[in-house]
Amino acid sequence: MSKLVSAAGTFSFAGRTVNRMGYGAMQLAGPGVFGPPKDRNTAIAVLREAVAAGVNHIDTSDFYGPHVTNQIIREALHPYPQDLLIVTKLGAVRGADASWLPAQTPEDLERGVHDNLRNLGLDVLDVVNMRIMGNVHSPSEGSIARQIEALAELQQQGLIRHVGLSNATSAQVAEAQGITEIVCVQNQYNLVQREDDALVDELAQKGIAYVPFFPLGGFTPIQSSGLSRIAAELGATPMQVALAWLLQRAPNILLIPGTSSLQHLRENLQAAALQLPQHVLAELDAIRQQGEQH
Repeated sequence: MSKLVSAAGTFSFAGRTVNRMGYGAMQLAGPGVFGPPKDRNTAIAVLREAVAAGVNHIDTSDFYGPHVTNQIIREALHPYPQDLLIVTKLGAVRGADASWLPAQTPEDLERGVHDNLRNLGLDVLDVVNMRIMGNVHSPSEGSIARQIEALAELQQQGLIRHVGLSNATSAQVAEAQGITEIVCVQNQYNLVQREDDALVDELAQKGIAYVPFFPLGGFTPIQSSGLSRIAAELGATPMQVALAWLLQRAPNILLIPGTSSLQHLRENLQAAALQLPQHVLAELDAIRQQGEQH
């Protein structure tokens, strides 16, 4: 199965060479990304199979659960393989009622770094994404200098190696780059949610990773049915087609599809080997436009 993951190619990210097909750990927590999973043993098995299959980029956060996914990652994979890059994010905490609360002060960020280090069993975090609290899944403008300066200070202390951004605009990327090197941007982007087209290309020219979340998010019923039809013709699932489209969209796109199911993990990894011909890419563009017209 490792050949499947490497079929998507590699990218130089945070000083490492990572396979472009990675894994997102969010769904390892309970419903609503809160509390423990229904089946902890399966969650551990999913992580171990992903790494055995060649996944060497895992995306997580200590506010998933909270603490749950990081603790499961540690139980499943520690001591970590040398080539495994674990990326986490800061900027929020969870309320007792499962609410998502901003945690953006320098003190919040330092506390978050130590929570991640403790729960992952690490001395230093490879990459920390600053989650900017704009709209729920789309960025909004505003200075992020205070947060990035706080992360740069934690970098100087040796607790963080690299800094990335989540839910960021192009202007915020530029502002952050004036403070410290930015190695990745993690935003919502998929076949139909294409607001970041220009940013994807801008980052590709700079060799910066772009990590899309919600590969099937924001589709209209018309778009979903069109994608399902195309997937059926290819003998693939809609998710596989959506992931394959992202891999072909730009070389700096790294995927982190998440699942708590071994079957879905295997299906997702198979998307790395799915090559979409030009006529299918044209059909996929057409279904995006159909949704915009309705």
